[in-house]
Amino acid sequence: MPDRGGGPPSGPRIRVGRPSRRVRTLLLTLGVLAVLLMAFTMFAGFWTDWLWYRSVNYSSVFTTTLWTKIGLFFVFGLLMALAVGFNIWLAHRLRPPLSAMSMEQQNLDRYRMGIAPYKKWLLLGITALVGLIAGASASGQWRTWLMWVNGVPFGQKDPQFKLDVSFYAFDLPWYRFLLGFGFAAVIISVIAAALTHYLYGGLRVTSPGARATAAATGHLSVLLGVFVAFKAVAYWLDRYGLAVKSSDFKATDNWTGLRYVDANAYLPAKTILFCIAVICALLFFATLWRRTWQLPVIGFGLMVLSAILIGGLYPALVQKFQVQPNEQAKEAPYVEKNLAATRDAYGIEGTQVSEYPGRSETKDKTKLRDDVDAAASVRIMDPNIISPTFQQLQQMRNYYAFPTNLDVDRYAKDGKDQDTVIGLRELNLAGIPKKNWINNHFRYTHGYGAVAAKGTQVDPEGRPVFTESDLPSEGDLGKYEQRIYYGEKTTTYSIVGGPQKEIDYSDDTGEKTFSYKGDGGVDLSNPINRAAYAAAFSEPQILYSGAIGEGSKILYNRTPKERVEAVAPWLTIDGDAYPAVVDGRIQWIVDAYTTTNGYPYASRTTLGDTTADSLTAANDQRAVVAQQNQVNYIRNSVKATVDAYSGDVKLYQWDTKDPVLKTWMKAFPDTVKDKSEISGELMAHLRYPQDLFKVQRELLTRYHVKDANTFLSGSEVWQVPDDPTNKSGDAVPPYYLSMKMPDQKQQAFSLTTTFTPNGRDNLSAFMSVDAEAGTGDYGKIRILKLPTSTTVDGPKQVQSQFNSEQDIAESIRLLRGGDSEVEYGNLLTVPLDGGLLYVEPVYVRGGDLKYPLLRKVLVSYGGNTAFEDTLDEALNKVFGAQATEPEPPEDTGEDPGQDTTEPPTSTNPTVREALGDAQDAFDAGQKALEQKDLTAYAEAQKDLEEALQRAEDAQAKADQGAGDQNGDDKASPSASPSKEAGGGSDTG
Repeated sequence: MPDRGGGPPSGPRIRVGRPSRRVRTLLLTLGVLAVLLMAFTMFAGFWTDWLWYRSVNYSSVFTTTLWTKIGLFFVFGLLMALAVGFNIWLAHRLRPPLSAMSMEQQNLDRYRMGIAPYKKWLLLGITALVGLIAGASASGQWRTWLMWVNGVPFGQKDPQFKLDVSFYAFDLPWYRFLLGFGFAAVIISVIAAALTHYLYGGLRVTSPGARATAAATGHLSVLLGVFVAFKAVAYWLDRYGLAVKSSDFKATDNWTGLRYVDANAYLPAKTILFCIAVICALLFFATLWRRTWQLPVIGFGLMVLSAILIGGLYPALVQKFQVQPNEQAKEAPYVEKNLAATRDAYGIEGTQVSEYPGRSETKDKTKLRDDVDAAASVRIMDPNIISPTFQQLQQMRNYYAFPTNLDVDRYAKDGKDQDTVIGLRELNLAGIPKKNWINNHFRYTHGYGAVAAKGTQVDPEGRPVFTESDLPSEGDLGKYEQRIYYGEKTTTYSIVGGPQKEIDYSDDTGEKTFSYKGDGGVDLSNPINRAAYAAAFSEPQILYSGAIGEGSKILYNRTPKERVEAVAPWLTIDGDAYPAVVDGRIQWIVDAYTTTNGYPYASRTTLGDTTADSLTAANDQRAVVAQQNQVNYIRNSVKATVDAYSGDVKLYQWDTKDPVLKTWMKAFPDTVKDKSEISGELMAHLRYPQDLFKVQRELLTRYHVKDANTFLSGSEVWQVPDDPTNKSGDAVPPYYLSMKMPDQKQQAFSLTTTFTPNGRDNLSAFMSVDAEAGTGDYGKIRILKLPTSTTVDGPKQVQSQFNSEQDIAESIRLLRGGDSEVEYGNLLTVPLDGGLLYVEPVYVRGGDLKYPLLRKVLVSYGGNTAFEDTLDEALNKVFGAQATEPEPPEDTGEDPGQDTTEPPTSTNPTVREALGDAQDAFDAGQKALEQKDLTAYAEAQKDLEEALQRAEDAQAKADQGAGDQNGDDKASPSASPSKEAGGGSDTG
């Protein structure tokens, strides 16, 4: 009979057995290898970090940071595990005896039976998991711990609670972390204990009778009492937190500190809520004896209601009915505290604000023209424009490159400081002829030499006047180690010093090779080190390559910013490292800051926003500082150097009074050198950092006023203008310039910027800081405040004036003819005799020319503008007078505002004829420009060039003839007059 059952159809059975022994062995082996590989990868990361820190002699930073993280991990991980584990164990211990089981308990019984054999392991697993998570979170607080345990007093007290600022900067963050950890431990313990009580019958949801046993009630009420006690502590700390609390306030963004409503409503409310929370916690603890939730629940409800009424509604009523009707009078005392604290926290309390007329009253134009040279060394070489010019003229090889933005420094020449534009010829791997692992990491390893040019001069072709150039570099910088193994463009690792020779540089005789002999790098001759780096860099060739041998070292973390951040992770690094030749070495100079957001009453700022400008937006290398880092205290406390050859990093204490730096120096002893160890040559190249200046100028748009009522009215709010030389819409960058402020007797290397009124384009103020380190006025901020009753053109208006004048616009259009591009350089502003002088270089990239040349200079003063070939010509035209010379030229009667350049006179008829042709060609060219005839203008320029060349050749031939004649005279004094007369033409 057929099978009527419901089972599977009959057929051959497939037997599923255990894997064979060979397969099990293979799987086990693979598992063990995977675990070992993961373990070695983790070891490689740790080991390579240790080797790197040891190679730069900052192993104490690595060990201090590591042991602090390990200590916090184990301490807080263990505390969390014990807290959660103890409460789970206690809940299990307090479980009720099993009785007649309801349907709910019958369902739970299956789970109880399922986990019974694994209870200990489950408890260990849960506690280990929460412990690992808590420990990992706590280890990230290593900075908070080190600042708390090493905190140094500020010596200043907040105006409300009379506590030292160090309490808010160092102590309060740690207390808040402890409180947050306590809240987390209690909440997790409550959840774990409640689940355990429910699983073992201590808590019931659907069963008839009591919902909780007395033991469960007592246990959970104690935990909730601890939670409410922590809330009481939080209310108490919140009182102090008001001093560093940010809030919206119409006077300023990111207002920090107490206002009227905080001091008169929130502060007493927090005190009352603290008392209520303490009482509520005691009520929860009392359930151990009363065994009822009634009073704790009432107390908790009262606390919540009080938080709403006292902590929320009451302050709102005070704000509405007491503050708003008379806001200025109510808020003024608190604004004054904010003004004083903010100015102190950002180092702007000593800012000197002076009234400045904005217009010159001097009638003597010649004197004004002469005063320009004393007022400033006007830099017409814009370091942000001429990098392609350096690249084209000084790159030498495709595997070299200069940074997008060059740097401005000072170098002495004949005892006088000269503003200098400088850049390093760094390695550019994108330009190497053939890319492979050996070339990328062994042969092409370093750049070569510095290139420098005068900041205030150009040659007749509009090119930089180099003071250090060629390959190897030669010039005013003297002899120094020119190899650049560490730089802003050096972002990959190199292996040097081993069997494989490096390409040093190339000259007319061919390629030169080199083998690194510096102290930098990590030794790779050890096979363990090689294996570790092979794993860390995911590059197995490091392990077995024959190019690595005795003496091989690996160089990495090679940008100056990376190296300083690594050895001093507690510092905030300036976005612009700059090179200087110091004591026979190229040193990268890096400015570093100590910051905190715990300075009471000082308003906060976001560093990433305040340090952004048109340069950072257009250049990836010019990074902004700490993008989202909000601070309300900043000091340029450390000057760091990175040797471009060895990679050696040195940190120098710069601000000897900064308590934040002193705190970190206690935490990391012997890492920061004393200020006295800065050499005189290094001191000559230190400067005021741009990013600090940008933060300060942003704060000074509001905090230049000291009167609370003026601050509240907002009538004196300024803004940093947009960069008028481009259409990016980003802030104008500050500029380094040697100049003289009205109260200074001589020029000083300065960092300058301008301000405009909020929402307007006219000028409201000019700001400068003495940027020359080692001088008495270093860091002194001066602001020239223009009158509000009259308007003075701001940068955007001056730029618009340049562009709108018909003659200038037409000249620029002609410069743009063909494939040429016009680029505007930095618009420099210089105070001069009560007025403001604007100077802007104009560069042209013409046709096949791939780099900008200086072709024109725009100048504006007192409403007069000029657009000439040179700065001197433009100044002469603007002031209607020429600069006084030691031997002034004869007055020709010509209009000094017009180009009256004439060729030098000569008695040689050939020379005179050629110069006459040159003058005719020049006049024809000017006439063609007036008629806008570009073809005729080009022909005239060609004729002018040919005529000048003929004049030069004729003069040279005449000079040669005169030289030969003089030689004959000396050899034969009795030479006859007739022979002398026939010996050559008259050269005059």
